[in-house]
Amino acid sequence: MKTCVFSLVLLFFFLSCETKNKTEKAVEAISVDLKVVRFDKIFFETAPEDLPKIKKEFPFFFPTGNDAAVWLEKMQNPLWRELYSEVQKKFSNFDLYKAELEGVFKHIKYNFPKTVTPKVYTIVAEMDYNNKVIYADSLLIISLEMYLGKEHKFYQFPNYLKQNFEPRQMMPDVVESFARRQIPPSIEKNFLAAMIYSGKQLYLKDKLLSEDYTDADKIGYTAEQLLWCQENESYMWRYFIEDQLLYNDDPKLIPRFISPAPFSKFYLEIDNESPGKVGAWIGWQIVRSYMKNNEVSLPQLMQMSAKEIFEKSNYKPKK
Repeated sequence: MKTCVFSLVLLFFFLSCETKNKTEKAVEAISVDLKVVRFDKIFFETAPEDLPKIKKEFPFFFPTGNDAAVWLEKMQNPLWRELYSEVQKKFSNFDLYKAELEGVFKHIKYNFPKTVTPKVYTIVAEMDYNNKVIYADSLLIISLEMYLGKEHKFYQFPNYLKQNFEPRQMMPDVVESFARRQIPPSIEKNFLAAMIYSGKQLYLKDKLLSEDYTDADKIGYTAEQLLWCQENESYMWRYFIEDQLLYNDDPKLIPRFISPAPFSKFYLEIDNESPGKVGAWIGWQIVRSYMKNNEVSLPQLMQMSAKEIFEKSNYKPKK
């Protein structure tokens, strides 16, 4: 009997590997013509008198209402020029990231065939950590000043934010920005819907990033923070159930458990030990469980309601 079970497990393993290999070969065969425009270099290496030329060529970077003096000041301001210099030290050669972007968009086109490969623009912007990457169908804009490394002298931010200002977070941020265009706003406004929305974003990272990326990379945790979630999954789920939070529409639950934060707010002694976003992590496990037990495409998953995903997920936290 044991021999039979072992043989079945082995067969399933080889079939899974064969399917995975076929998928990866199909992804690799997809042609992606990705163009990267280093607008950061163009802007800061343009002579002030030639500003009108680049405004004409790149009008989307120069919104109406801003006087030319604003852009001229940015071109020549010592602090801006120092920031640009730091970006060039880190990203003088963008070929490695271009190759990674091509890999991401091969996976995107395999799963979302109608997707148009965007033109990529690198910029030096205002250190807006909420918009490190902006995906807008035909454009992908990456703010390189947000990936200089968490210990960079220019970063005056809390540690929970700075830990994701690493170059390695660029691809997860690209996928997250793409995900926002694929997942429609939920009609349901409860905590479960918010968890599943974040879970969909994270599941896309499972499918669109290379295997080099860990779960910690995908959610923006340290290895220790990820381990905390894994070890306390059952406890967190019990807390959500016993406090009847799943279908609660209190908007305060989002900053408590979904949004980036130094820790999650259970209002218990464990708070300082916990990472932020634990509700997003639980939502990720629910979506993973759903996809393990159901056959749907990624585009179909993105459109599904949180209620249906949860009810058909058979989610059970690991003890």
